[in-house]
Amino acid sequence: MTPVEPDPTPAQWHRALTLLADISLFIGTRGVWSSAASHRLMIAAVISVCYASILVTGVLALVVRRSRALARLDLAVLLTAVTLAYCAVSVAHGFSDESILTTQAAHELLAGAPVYGQPWPWLFGHGVAYTATVSGGYDFTYGYPPLTALLTAPLLWIGHGALPETLVTTTALVLGTVVMWKMLPTPWRSAATMVCLGFGMIPVYARLGYPAVVALAFLVPVVVRWTRMGTGGAADWARAACLGAACAAQQLPWFLTPFLLAGVYALRRGELGARGAAVAVGRIVAAAAGTWLLINAYFIVSEPRTWIRGVALPLTQGAVVHGQGLVDVSLYFTNGSDRLSWYSHASLLLAAGLLAVFVLFVRRLGPAATVLPWCAFYLATRSQDGYYLLMTPLWLAAAVTVPQSAFTTAWQPRLPDGRRTARTVVAAGLLAPSLVAVLLAATGRPPLHLQAAAASRTPRAVRTLTVHVDNTGDAALRPHFMVTTGQGMSRYWKVLDGPSSVAGHSTGTYRIQAPGGGFSVPGKGTRIRLRAFTASPMTLSSQDIRLERRPAPAK
Repeated sequence: MTPVEPDPTPAQWHRALTLLADISLFIGTRGVWSSAASHRLMIAAVISVCYASILVTGVLALVVRRSRALARLDLAVLLTAVTLAYCAVSVAHGFSDESILTTQAAHELLAGAPVYGQPWPWLFGHGVAYTATVSGGYDFTYGYPPLTALLTAPLLWIGHGALPETLVTTTALVLGTVVMWKMLPTPWRSAATMVCLGFGMIPVYARLGYPAVVALAFLVPVVVRWTRMGTGGAADWARAACLGAACAAQQLPWFLTPFLLAGVYALRRGELGARGAAVAVGRIVAAAAGTWLLINAYFIVSEPRTWIRGVALPLTQGAVVHGQGLVDVSLYFTNGSDRLSWYSHASLLLAAGLLAVFVLFVRRLGPAATVLPWCAFYLATRSQDGYYLLMTPLWLAAAVTVPQSAFTTAWQPRLPDGRRTARTVVAAGLLAPSLVAVLLAATGRPPLHLQAAAASRTPRAVRTLTVHVDNTGDAALRPHFMVTTGQGMSRYWKVLDGPSSVAGHSTGTYRIQAPGGGFSVPGKGTRIRLRAFTASPMTLSSQDIRLERRPAPAK
């Protein structure tokens, strides 16, 4: 008779992790309950039951005596989180710029019409943000790989709103969470629940229909124990296919893939030699590329030119600067820069430099493969926090399943001098070009000096501005104007009068009209910035302006 293994007492850190995951489910739940209580009472009742589940699980996590019992509580936390995710999407789904484009792409796909390169300006406004470009216009076209649209198309019968697409992204997030929960070691499973469905971060992006959430779900089985890739077997083919599917859902996985492949090559070369490692990586690349091509095949055949431009659009569209990275130096702390494109150069140089450093020092940096790629976005012109946080579950998956010891025998190039000083110099040399590029961008000067005064207005709004522009540079510039308050960008103001461009070392006067009929003047203490973007070269010139509310005329 086989002896029964004793069920040990759970570790205190396991209890704490279960409790933290449980606590994270409170975040954002009240807002969903408030929305449901006004018009979806059954959903509100389900959320109230989830509150009870959170409370009971919190108590039991601290008092159960056996590890199996605590593992069952981890499952209870997961089920509660999944229930709350679907409750939220049923009452709080809405269109974002990404979801509305994906939904329209799904409609066009069913109609047999072209998907890429087609402007759909009527979709925007009414709460849906515009993506302004430095050329003075907006991007109204679909600019993502097609997988999310393909998954949305069969669900369009549900309705004409955002629900079909947000249901796809929320379901993808739930499935990705369940896969991670299952693949992680038992004591760590609640961490998957916490980072994917807790905190209220990623579920919000899922409810807004971001295709990156679908990419995240496909990357989960790739990243968990990714050091086993290239060893052969069905799991290897499955991981490669998931990597290809992730790259066919959104562009962010494109930046992670080189790091994973470089890490796999180093690991397998340490075991199989250069030829065996090349074959192993080639097998992964072939399977991933085949999956990617299969998903994109219809569009490659039916609209090859617009398709290739569409999937590369986020890299080429020339969107106005925005985000939480170093671009804020030119956006908020100075009056602009005549070298904005150097932020993009710096981002690409940093990505290349980090990949090179990763290859050279893979034994030390191997566990950070899922974090390093996103550092490059901190220097980009579009340095938005979504690029970082949407992939944070992958950080956890690697941290738990990819230990430092896995890289002990990994191959890495031998430097001429193996001393620490030499390694530091090499690493600094690889990263220095990106730092030089970002310094060039941040220290650039605004090429246009702006002076503005209200031309026509009401007591609380400005209809037109007269802007005097002095071009201090050598190149002729064609400015496009907008007025902003706080963070973020707004819509462009229409040029009513003024030259098409301002020659170098000359001046011009413009009369510009506010979008929507008028610009509402904010209260005192709000910073109002007049901005002028130019596309060639890519520049930004900003100036604080004073616009005050006036008392209404006496009746």
